[in-house]
Amino acid sequence: MNSKQLASMIDHTLLKPEAGVEDIRRLCAEAREYGFASVCVNGSFVETAVRETKGSGVKVCTVIGFPLGACSSETKAFEAREAVARGAEELDMVVAVGRLRTGDEDYVREDIRKVVDAAGKGAVVKVILETCLLDDEKKILGCRPAEEGGARFVKTSTGFSSGGATAEDVALMRRTVGDRLGVKAAGGIRTRHDAETMIAAGANRIGASASSAICSEARS
Repeated sequence: MNSKQLASMIDHTLLKPEAGVEDIRRLCAEAREYGFASVCVNGSFVETAVRETKGSGVKVCTVIGFPLGACSSETKAFEAREAVARGAEELDMVVAVGRLRTGDEDYVREDIRKVVDAAGKGAVVKVILETCLLDDEKKILGCRPAEEGGARFVKTSTGFSSGGATAEDVALMRRTVGDRLGVKAAGGIRTRHDAETMIAAGANRIGASASSAICSEARS
């Protein structure tokens, strides 16, 4: 896999609370340079990212219910509508982790469905399971309502909890969803080897803040 192919699978991410406008502009410049799939930013920076990536083919992604997933479904749906209205094309929503851990599949499904409906047909919704907080049974359980709720991807992690992506979790999620959904690996992916390991395990999207370093390594 060459650097261009690898870059096209990466969501170039900056979600740190201390990030400012100039940091987002720099993120977008790097995304244009390398040809990343998207930039992933917090909601207040969606319009900035849309302006800075205009005409480049780089999509704008933002997060919903981030990082805990514990707000109401109505709050998540409002966030989704606002984000799409401001130009976001991809939405990474955090699953209702506590509900998932207790097996409340119906709540989880409807939580996802409300975000998908609010986003409309033009936006891709990815569901972050926060796998470090789940056993394998709940990881499998989380994939089912994501699919039934209309999401397009399942994703491992926010990167803000106690752990990130593992190849084992990616492989489990891929076995569960087959080719019906995408699988995004995120959290702790810092090198080309990390990224390629996740892709080999079944990921077809990578979330990383070290994207430029990963693709510079791929170029060398």
